[in-house]
Amino acid sequence: MFKFLKGHLESITGIEIYPIISLVIFFTFFVVLFWWVFTAKKEYINKVSQMPLD
Repeated sequence: MFKFLKGHLESITGIEIYPIISLVIFFTFFVVLFWWVFTAKKEYINKVSQMPLD
């Protein structure tokens, strides 16, 4: 099954860019997420964490 799929994917020109694009999107998302977590105000985090309990 994978040989069949791999054969068709290798015949498409320019398909090698898609894994690179997905890696860049994945990496960028988590870098931005970590940046937001470390720069978020503690008051906001405490307020949001108490919302489900109210």
